[in-house]
Amino acid sequence: MTIDQFLNKLKALPRAYKIYIAVLVAVEFVLFLLRPDTPGLYTQIPQLLPIVAALPFLFIKNARRPFARFMNTYGIIVFTFLALDYLTRSHAGLFQIVTTFIPMMLYWFALFIRWNVKLFKQKDARIAIALATISWGFLAFAFPPLPLGPATLVLLVPWFIMLNKYNRETAVFATFWASMVYNTVNYYWIRNVMNVETAPSGLIFLGLILLIAYLSLFNVLAAFAYSTAKNLKIKGKAYLLILFPVFFASIEMFRTHGDFAFPWNHLGYTFGNYLELIQALSIIGVFGYTILIVTSNQVVAYAFLQKGRKKLALFAVPFVIFMALLIHGSCVLSSPEAAPYHNASAPENPSIAMVQPSIAQGAKWSKARFDSIVTKTFNMALDSVQPGTNLILLAETAIPDHIRRQPLVLRRLHQMADMRNSSILTGALDYKRVSDDMNNPRRFEIYNASFLFTPGDPNFPQRYIKKHLVPFSERIPFDDVFPILNYVDLGEGDFVPGKETPVYGPYNWTPYICYDAIFGDLIRDAIRAGSRLMVNITNDGWFGRSTAPFQHLNIVRHLAVTYGYPVARLANSGVSAFIDQYGHYDQNTGIFEMRVIQRKMPLKTRSTFYTSVGEFVETALLWFFAIYLVALFAIAKLHKWRCPIVIPD
Repeated sequence: MTIDQFLNKLKALPRAYKIYIAVLVAVEFVLFLLRPDTPGLYTQIPQLLPIVAALPFLFIKNARRPFARFMNTYGIIVFTFLALDYLTRSHAGLFQIVTTFIPMMLYWFALFIRWNVKLFKQKDARIAIALATISWGFLAFAFPPLPLGPATLVLLVPWFIMLNKYNRETAVFATFWASMVYNTVNYYWIRNVMNVETAPSGLIFLGLILLIAYLSLFNVLAAFAYSTAKNLKIKGKAYLLILFPVFFASIEMFRTHGDFAFPWNHLGYTFGNYLELIQALSIIGVFGYTILIVTSNQVVAYAFLQKGRKKLALFAVPFVIFMALLIHGSCVLSSPEAAPYHNASAPENPSIAMVQPSIAQGAKWSKARFDSIVTKTFNMALDSVQPGTNLILLAETAIPDHIRRQPLVLRRLHQMADMRNSSILTGALDYKRVSDDMNNPRRFEIYNASFLFTPGDPNFPQRYIKKHLVPFSERIPFDDVFPILNYVDLGEGDFVPGKETPVYGPYNWTPYICYDAIFGDLIRDAIRAGSRLMVNITNDGWFGRSTAPFQHLNIVRHLAVTYGYPVARLANSGVSAFIDQYGHYDQNTGIFEMRVIQRKMPLKTRSTFYTSVGEFVETALLWFFAIYLVALFAIAKLHKWRCPIVIPD
């Protein structure tokens, strides 16, 4: 578009619309000049004026039509001044935030509803949503402890048939609602947090809906990419479609990265009920399993479009993959070194006791119950731990307070370590004053931490600070990038992440708190530093009697096999377990069972291929994610200009 064409378009705009823009800009500019010096979030009633000024123009036809232009103009202008306010003084008006985002969110939600109603009236869209829901609905029952794991090799076939048959809009629509079903089954247990006495139940329920919708968007992205790629051919071949399984794995890797990281339900975690089937993790990792699963389903769906022997050969792909994994796993586990807890009695291996007190989450943070909770945990350790124990584990936040505020508890833990001649690792909160400014919301840094008490050492215990914090539960994402978020209080923990990865002697073990244990990069860091054992303390009591503790355990088991990294895992309310470097379980506890489990734990003796290449593979997947999308849009653009694309030899 030339400058003259642009100017002519501006001249053609209705006069009422130009007045609408001028009024909004003028009101926002005056408010911008009158803003206070208050840090963080402030309230200023005049900031309601922009939306008040915009409302009369809704009754002027030439100003409000087209309505999309009217709303987008409002959103751009008010957001621009909101951003200027923040960028120049690092604060923002609460009323300005509300009048910026609420109207736009309502508008977008109305568009979303209208789009859904339009599609649901179409027969093809209803068939598509049925096919997609069959796939993703059944897939939700493939993650341990649920039973359908190996069927994952074919469960997505109806979804791929739908992607092959219908247009992009229909595919995206069907995938979104099928994924909502899938993620609801996978994450229904988050609603149990609402049962905790101190939990803001309304915000948690809203957050659960938003989380399910957010996670569904990753499958929507996959459907969008596939539906676009199937029509983009170079020399008659849809190369981007051939690479789609790798792209799907790259989506999972993208979901594992950054402040919103949530690597919970990767497709590769579905085989966890069968130890033989997960031994290839040590070579290809969980993302390699995802590629195999997506390839299997995509090939079978493609087979329905073929004829003759080729069709039969393609139908055999899931069976071939299954048998290859089974045979490989059986061979690995048949070696003497892969026997359960091989050489555990060796003198170099520690004897570890884990205390599972099963403290109800609703009671855990009650000040009135603090003494009884701590006494119960300590008495279980004193009464049940066997002589000769090298390490006693107490769960995440077993001391439900800032440990520095409990000198008596500190003294008792030192005494217990000396009495038992055992090191004791316990979870607790900690803090550090970083500012004397009363207006600074970060006067204190709060940590979710573990503390190691060593016999004969009266000094303050060694501390590890949890590194990966659960988004919105323990920390608001990007609060370090946008400090104003530190003024927001949604009932979250508001913790600060740690930076160090300790390796404690003499057994060269590393502590992991809850969410830390499902991130491969943290495990590789520890192994490079010489760690030979993961000690994972967690509190899954938030989620009640649900599938969540078993899902968490399954992920940790996968990582134990991937990196040949034994695990002693203690959960406040279960499931606690020992896991050796080949993934064998021992002494798994029940949910909300009060129990102390103990054994000699063999240390890491194997080095896996994926340990060496994992960082490269995962970095490459992140790059592939970006490159694939760029290529998708670039080729689509070329295809639009010249169809079909002809690329010379």
